[in-house]
Amino acid sequence: METLVGKVALVTGASRGVGKGIALGLGEQGATVYVTGRTESGGATPTPLPGTVQETAEEVTAAGGRGVAIACDHRDDEQTRQAVRRVVADAGRLDVLVNNVWGGYEYFWDGTPFWEEAGFWTQPIERWDSAFQAGVRAHYVTSVAAAPTMVAQGSGLIVNVSSEGAEKTDTGVAYGAAKAATDHMIACMAHELRDHGVTAVSLYPGLVRTESVLRAAEYIDLTVSESPQFVGQAVAALAADPQVHQFTGQVLRTSQLSQHYNDTDVHHPGA
Repeated sequence: METLVGKVALVTGASRGVGKGIALGLGEQGATVYVTGRTESGGATPTPLPGTVQETAEEVTAAGGRGVAIACDHRDDEQTRQAVRRVVADAGRLDVLVNNVWGGYEYFWDGTPFWEEAGFWTQPIERWDSAFQAGVRAHYVTSVAAAPTMVAQGSGLIVNVSSEGAEKTDTGVAYGAAKAATDHMIACMAHELRDHGVTAVSLYPGLVRTESVLRAAEYIDLTVSESPQFVGQAVAALAADPQVHQFTGQVLRTSQLSQHYNDTDVHHPGA
Protein backbone atom coordinates (compact mmCIF):
# COMPACT_ATOMS: atom_id res chain seq x y z
CA MET A 1 0.00 0.00 0.00
CA GLU A 2 1.50 3.32 -1.07
CA THR A 3 0.81 5.58 1.88
CA LEU A 4 2.95 8.57 0.87
CA VAL A 5 1.71 9.37 -2.64
CA GLY A 6 1.75 13.16 -3.04
CA LYS A 7 4.24 13.65 -0.20
CA VAL A 8 7.65 15.23 -0.77
CA ALA A 9 10.78 14.25 1.14
CA LEU A 10 14.41 15.36 1.24
CA VAL A 11 17.01 12.85 2.44
CA THR A 12 20.55 14.13 2.90
CA GLY A 13 23.61 11.95 2.49
CA ALA A 14 21.76 9.35 0.44
CA SER A 15 24.34 8.05 -2.04
CA ARG A 16 24.61 4.87 0.02
CA GLY A 17 24.09 3.37 3.44
CA VAL A 18 21.33 4.40 5.82
CA GLY A 19 20.45 7.48 3.77
CA LYS A 20 19.89 5.39 0.66
CA GLY A 21 17.82 2.91 2.66
CA ILE A 22 15.62 5.70 3.98
CA ALA A 23 15.14 7.13 0.50
CA LEU A 24 14.11 3.72 -0.80
CA GLY A 25 11.75 3.15 2.13
CA LEU A 26 9.98 6.43 1.36
CA GLY A 27 9.97 5.66 -2.36
CA GLU A 28 8.37 2.27 -1.76
CA GLN A 29 5.42 4.14 -0.28
CA GLY A 30 5.06 6.40 -3.33
CA ALA A 31 6.78 9.56 -2.09
CA THR A 32 8.71 11.99 -4.24
CA VAL A 33 12.17 11.81 -2.71
CA TYR A 34 14.94 14.33 -3.32
CA VAL A 35 18.30 12.83 -2.38
CA THR A 36 21.56 14.65 -1.81
CA GLY A 37 25.12 13.44 -1.83
CA ARG A 38 28.66 14.27 -2.91
CA THR A 39 29.19 11.20 -5.06
CA GLU A 40 27.98 11.80 -8.60
CA SER A 41 27.93 9.41 -11.52
CA GLY A 42 31.09 10.05 -13.52
CA GLY A 43 32.47 12.44 -10.91
CA ALA A 44 35.20 12.30 -8.30
CA THR A 45 34.62 9.72 -5.57
CA PRO A 46 35.07 11.07 -2.01
CA THR A 47 35.06 7.51 -0.58
CA PRO A 48 36.01 4.08 -1.97
CA LEU A 49 32.47 2.81 -1.33
CA PRO A 50 29.99 2.15 -4.15
CA GLY A 51 26.91 4.28 -4.78
CA THR A 52 26.04 7.65 -6.28
CA VAL A 53 23.25 10.10 -5.70
CA GLN A 54 21.92 9.47 -9.22
CA GLU A 55 21.81 5.71 -8.65
CA THR A 56 19.83 6.20 -5.45
CA ALA A 57 17.33 8.45 -7.24
CA GLU A 58 16.90 5.86 -9.99
CA GLU A 59 16.31 3.10 -7.44
CA VAL A 60 13.73 5.24 -5.62
CA THR A 61 11.82 5.60 -8.89
CA ALA A 62 12.11 1.87 -9.56
CA ALA A 63 10.76 1.19 -6.05
CA GLY A 64 7.54 3.06 -6.82
CA GLY A 65 8.28 6.65 -5.90
CA ARG A 66 9.91 9.48 -7.79
CA GLY A 67 13.59 10.00 -7.12
CA VAL A 68 15.39 13.26 -7.82
CA ALA A 69 19.15 13.61 -7.36
CA ILE A 70 20.78 16.81 -6.10
CA ALA A 71 24.56 16.95 -5.90
CA CYS A 72 25.36 18.71 -2.63
CA ASP A 73 28.25 19.00 -0.21
CA HIS A 74 26.54 19.80 3.08
CA ARG A 75 29.76 21.21 4.50
CA ASP A 76 28.92 24.22 2.34
CA ASP A 77 25.97 26.13 3.83
CA GLU A 78 25.03 27.78 0.55
CA GLN A 79 24.88 24.46 -1.28
CA THR A 80 22.61 23.22 1.48
CA ARG A 81 20.29 26.22 1.18
CA GLN A 82 20.22 25.85 -2.60
CA ALA A 83 19.25 22.19 -2.30
CA VAL A 84 16.27 23.03 -0.09
CA ARG A 85 15.25 25.92 -2.35
CA ARG A 86 15.38 23.53 -5.32
CA VAL A 87 12.98 21.13 -3.60
CA VAL A 88 10.49 23.84 -2.66
CA ALA A 89 10.70 25.49 -6.09
CA ASP A 90 10.13 22.18 -7.87
CA ALA A 91 7.53 20.60 -5.62
CA GLY A 92 5.91 23.55 -3.87
CA ARG A 93 6.06 21.80 -0.51
CA LEU A 94 8.26 19.74 1.80
CA ASP A 95 6.69 17.13 4.06
CA VAL A 96 9.68 15.15 5.34
CA LEU A 97 13.28 16.16 5.98
CA VAL A 98 15.70 13.42 6.97
CA ASN A 99 19.06 14.76 8.16
CA ASN A 100 21.30 11.77 7.59
CA VAL A 101 24.55 13.29 6.25
CA TRP A 102 27.48 12.96 8.66
CA GLY A 103 31.24 13.35 8.93
CA GLY A 104 34.18 12.17 10.99
CA TYR A 105 34.47 8.71 9.47
CA GLU A 106 37.44 9.54 7.27
CA TYR A 107 39.79 7.12 9.04
CA PHE A 108 37.78 4.27 7.51
CA TRP A 109 39.16 5.10 4.08
CA ASP A 110 42.02 7.59 4.35
CA GLY A 111 44.56 4.89 5.14
CA THR A 112 44.87 5.62 8.87
CA PRO A 113 45.36 2.38 10.84
CA PHE A 114 42.48 2.19 13.31
CA TRP A 115 44.75 1.50 16.27
CA GLU A 116 46.55 4.79 15.69
CA GLU A 117 43.39 6.64 16.72
CA ALA A 118 42.53 4.56 19.76
CA GLY A 119 42.18 7.60 22.03
CA PHE A 120 40.83 11.09 21.38
CA TRP A 121 44.28 12.55 22.09
CA THR A 122 45.70 10.58 19.16
CA GLN A 123 43.15 11.91 16.64
CA PRO A 124 43.58 14.98 14.49
CA ILE A 125 41.28 17.83 15.52
CA GLU A 126 39.78 17.54 12.04
CA ARG A 127 37.83 14.46 13.20
CA TRP A 128 35.92 16.67 15.66
CA ASP A 129 35.49 19.43 13.09
CA SER A 130 34.16 17.00 10.50
CA ALA A 131 31.60 15.44 12.85
CA PHE A 132 30.28 18.85 13.85
CA GLN A 133 30.46 20.58 10.46
CA ALA A 134 29.31 17.79 8.14
CA GLY A 135 27.04 16.38 10.84
CA VAL A 136 25.60 18.68 13.50
CA ARG A 137 25.92 21.94 11.56
CA ALA A 138 24.61 20.37 8.36
CA HIS A 139 21.56 19.07 10.24
CA TYR A 140 20.96 22.51 11.69
CA VAL A 141 21.41 24.47 8.45
CA THR A 142 19.18 22.11 6.47
CA SER A 143 16.50 22.33 9.13
CA VAL A 144 16.74 26.13 9.20
CA ALA A 145 16.25 26.18 5.43
CA ALA A 146 13.35 23.71 5.51
CA ALA A 147 11.43 24.97 8.56
CA PRO A 148 9.78 28.06 6.99
CA THR A 149 8.05 25.91 4.36
CA MET A 150 6.88 23.40 6.95
CA VAL A 151 5.68 26.11 9.33
CA ALA A 152 3.75 27.78 6.49
CA GLN A 153 2.15 24.41 5.66
CA GLY A 154 1.30 23.77 9.30
CA SER A 155 2.77 20.29 8.98
CA GLY A 156 6.03 18.45 8.46
CA LEU A 157 8.43 15.89 9.90
CA ILE A 158 12.13 16.43 10.64
CA VAL A 159 14.17 13.32 11.43
CA ASN A 160 17.78 13.48 12.59
CA VAL A 161 19.48 10.13 12.09
CA SER A 162 21.43 9.67 15.30
CA SER A 163 22.90 6.81 17.28
CA GLU A 164 23.04 5.18 20.68
CA GLY A 165 26.56 6.57 20.69
CA ALA A 166 24.93 9.73 22.06
CA GLU A 167 24.18 7.83 25.26
CA LYS A 168 27.39 5.81 25.56
CA THR A 169 30.96 6.61 26.51
CA ASP A 170 32.78 4.00 24.42
CA THR A 171 32.02 5.22 20.89
CA GLY A 172 34.62 7.99 20.62
CA VAL A 173 34.60 11.48 22.08
CA ALA A 174 33.89 13.42 18.88
CA TYR A 175 31.26 10.95 17.68
CA GLY A 176 29.47 10.71 21.01
CA ALA A 177 29.49 14.46 21.63
CA ALA A 178 28.22 15.21 18.11
CA LYS A 179 25.41 12.66 18.30
CA ALA A 180 24.37 13.97 21.72
CA ALA A 181 24.34 17.48 20.26
CA THR A 182 22.09 16.48 17.35
CA ASP A 183 19.68 14.78 19.78
CA HIS A 184 19.45 17.86 21.99
CA MET A 185 19.05 20.02 18.89
CA ILE A 186 15.96 17.99 17.99
CA ALA A 187 14.52 18.41 21.48
CA CYS A 188 14.95 22.19 21.24
CA MET A 189 13.58 22.32 17.68
CA ALA A 190 10.55 20.30 18.75
CA HIS A 191 9.85 22.81 21.52
CA GLU A 192 9.86 25.73 19.09
CA LEU A 193 7.96 23.89 16.34
CA ARG A 194 5.35 22.28 18.57
CA ASP A 195 2.68 24.95 18.03
CA HIS A 196 3.24 24.97 14.27
CA GLY A 197 2.26 21.36 13.63
CA VAL A 198 5.81 20.29 12.75
CA THR A 199 7.27 17.17 14.37
CA ALA A 200 10.98 16.71 15.10
CA VAL A 201 12.54 13.43 16.27
CA SER A 202 15.88 11.68 16.56
CA LEU A 203 16.11 8.14 15.19
CA TYR A 204 18.50 5.44 16.39
CA PRO A 205 18.98 2.59 13.92
CA GLY A 206 20.45 -0.64 15.20
CA LEU A 207 23.42 -2.33 13.53
CA VAL A 208 22.75 -1.64 9.86
CA ARG A 209 24.19 -3.67 7.00
CA THR A 210 25.61 -0.69 5.13
CA GLU A 211 28.32 -1.00 2.51
CA SER A 212 31.02 -0.13 5.04
CA VAL A 213 29.69 -2.63 7.60
CA LEU A 214 29.53 -5.41 5.01
CA ARG A 215 33.16 -4.73 4.07
CA ALA A 216 34.04 -5.75 7.63
CA ALA A 217 31.44 -8.54 7.90
CA GLU A 218 34.03 -11.15 8.88
CA TYR A 219 34.70 -9.20 12.08
CA ILE A 220 31.08 -8.34 12.96
CA ASP A 221 28.20 -10.51 14.16
CA LEU A 222 25.36 -9.57 11.82
CA THR A 223 22.86 -12.03 13.27
CA VAL A 224 20.87 -9.22 14.82
CA SER A 225 21.19 -6.50 12.23
CA GLU A 226 18.96 -4.32 10.07
CA SER A 227 18.81 -3.66 6.37
CA PRO A 228 19.14 0.00 5.36
CA GLN A 229 15.58 -0.20 4.01
CA PHE A 230 14.34 -1.24 7.47
CA VAL A 231 15.36 2.20 8.69
CA GLY A 232 13.47 3.56 5.68
CA GLN A 233 10.37 1.59 6.67
CA ALA A 234 10.50 3.23 10.09
CA VAL A 235 10.74 6.73 8.63
CA ALA A 236 7.96 5.99 6.12
CA ALA A 237 5.71 4.74 8.92
CA LEU A 238 6.31 7.92 10.89
CA ALA A 239 5.64 10.08 7.82
CA ALA A 240 2.33 8.30 7.17
CA ASP A 241 1.14 8.40 10.78
CA PRO A 242 -1.50 11.11 11.36
CA GLN A 243 -0.62 10.94 15.07
CA VAL A 244 3.13 11.35 14.58
CA HIS A 245 3.15 14.58 16.60
CA GLN A 246 2.87 12.48 19.77
CA PHE A 247 6.55 11.60 19.29
CA THR A 248 7.91 15.12 18.83
CA GLY A 249 11.10 15.85 20.70
CA GLN A 250 11.77 12.19 21.41
CA VAL A 251 14.54 9.76 20.63
CA LEU A 252 13.06 6.78 18.77
CA ARG A 253 14.63 3.45 17.90
CA THR A 254 13.92 1.49 14.75
CA SER A 255 13.22 -1.63 16.85
CA GLN A 256 10.71 0.34 18.93
CA LEU A 257 8.97 1.67 15.83
CA SER A 258 8.80 -1.77 14.21
CA GLN A 259 6.83 -2.98 17.21
CA HIS A 260 4.64 0.12 17.32
CA TYR A 261 3.75 -0.11 13.63
CA ASN A 262 3.88 -3.93 13.46
CA ASP A 263 6.59 -3.84 10.79
CA THR A 264 9.13 -6.53 10.00
CA ASP A 265 12.38 -6.09 8.11
CA VAL A 266 11.12 -7.26 4.72
CA HIS A 267 14.61 -6.78 3.26
CA HIS A 268 16.34 -9.00 5.86
CA PRO A 269 17.76 -12.22 4.41
CA GLY A 270 15.78 -14.22 7.00
CA ALA A 271 12.48 -12.44 6.47
